[in-house]
Amino acid sequence: MRIGIVTPAPPGSIQGNRVTALRWARRLRELGHRVKVVQAYSGEGFDLLLGLHLRHSAEAAWKFRQKYPHRPLLMALTGTDIYGMQLDQEARALLRAAQGLIALQPLALKRLPGWARRKAHVIYQSAPALTRLPPARDRFDACMLSHLRKVKDPLLAARAVRELPAPSRIRILHAGEVREAGMEQMAKEEMSRNPRYRWLGALPSGRARQLLRRSRALILPSLAEGGANAVSEAIGAGVPVLATRIPGNTGLLGRDYAGYFRAGDAYQLGRLLWQLESRPEFLHRLERQIKRLAPQFNPRRERDAWRRVLSEVNPGRLK
Repeated sequence: MRIGIVTPAPPGSIQGNRVTALRWARRLRELGHRVKVVQAYSGEGFDLLLGLHLRHSAEAAWKFRQKYPHRPLLMALTGTDIYGMQLDQEARALLRAAQGLIALQPLALKRLPGWARRKAHVIYQSAPALTRLPPARDRFDACMLSHLRKVKDPLLAARAVRELPAPSRIRILHAGEVREAGMEQMAKEEMSRNPRYRWLGALPSGRARQLLRRSRALILPSLAEGGANAVSEAIGAGVPVLATRIPGNTGLLGRDYAGYFRAGDAYQLGRLLWQLESRPEFLHRLERQIKRLAPQFNPRRERDAWRRVLSEVNPGRLK
């Protein structure tokens, strides 16, 4: 099949939607399909179109539906789709027009009306198994792989480490590009007065993975997530995660995971970080939990999930 994937993120971007689109393209090519990732739909004769981000891909989806009314249309729901969703008339129409809906973790389905839930599929974002690298000996580094946006609460970790006990060696290394006005200045001001926080700016994916593999933990302080790719990467690398207790995270890590903190609670995050550094048994507990999750995020399982979805939307009956 000829499959088009529409993502609002431009080529070369390190935005999560682009990362997801490129990874899904690889999985679909492994199944023998021809795949093209585009920012907009220009009338190409795709046998199937996958729109990544309900709102931003709506125009492309409607153009494809008008030109090829009998060809499958899939819509992948991101965090802002699911947890910022206002189901107005246009959004409902697009959900109805799609043959299938893709969610990144199972709790996202609870946000959908029943009629939409029946055609929704959960596809966990996979990550390759990565060997951890030796961490810094004189520091206890925890990393953040998230852009500077308010919804990511990007400076919560910096606030969390301000009041750590003096013996603590914890340092926050934050990789991510500026996505909202004023955030760069805030990050620079925080660095100037907080020696435990370093903002590294945007890093290429390879360097970001190296940072993750050398870190003692990944911190995910987001206020809303659809199913963060960074969590999958951390699981693939065996790196413990400290994350907000929100559906987008608990849907990936499970309700009983021990590394949660309340959204917006810098004090609770600071306590978790101190536990991680000062109590080896707590660190090992999180490492064991992460290891048990790894099979769910295997690339082979992601590819098999796509095979099932494509079979269900019945591409063999294209007109």
